[in-house]
Amino acid sequence: MISALIFDFDGLILDTETPEYQAWSEVYQQLGVTFPFEVWVECIGRGWSSFDPYDYLEQQVGQLQDREIIRTRRRQRYLELISAQPILPGVLDSIDKAHSLGLKVAIASSSSRRWIDRYLVQRGISELFDVIKCKDDVVNAKPAPDLYLATLAALGITAAEAIAFEDSPNGVTAANAAGIYCVAVPNPMTRELPLDHADQLVSSLAELNLQALLAR
Repeated sequence: MISALIFDFDGLILDTETPEYQAWSEVYQQLGVTFPFEVWVECIGRGWSSFDPYDYLEQQVGQLQDREIIRTRRRQRYLELISAQPILPGVLDSIDKAHSLGLKVAIASSSSRRWIDRYLVQRGISELFDVIKCKDDVVNAKPAPDLYLATLAALGITAAEAIAFEDSPNGVTAANAAGIYCVAVPNPMTRELPLDHADQLVSSLAELNLQALLAR
């Protein structure tokens, strides 16, 4: 029997990925180069541990840059863009339905706890989650299963008792590796990426019939 829903954060609860790519793209464009989408998407769902956008920028430009100036400018632009982002469609409704059915709700994210808390508090939804696990809590972020295994342990349940919701191939791979049934919910940045290794695909959480999913 399913007893918990586990949500990714970036791109699933809040679209932080489109603003971040846009902010980085603007930085690259200002220096006369481009930031290819296919390079960016490799990082979605796993964080920046395997890729440094500053290194890549300097390789494209052919010279060192003042990283502090770039960091300040990019972050200011990113925060401007993300402040206008609403919680993605269907998220709050799915959480409300889960609570009404007596299910626990958790977050398993490759982002930092500080990052996640910032936006949960800002939007007044931090109290909706029973457990939050992030990259600070594990050795390996997604696509490794560590975050999901840590979340299961904190919830006190087995993989067979949970459903995961992910927006990226790396996230789906992590849920698969943990043995958790995974529903892929692509966002504008991940819509064209391969998500066929998920157990189910829905275009938006607003279209999710939670009771039908649980019955399956």
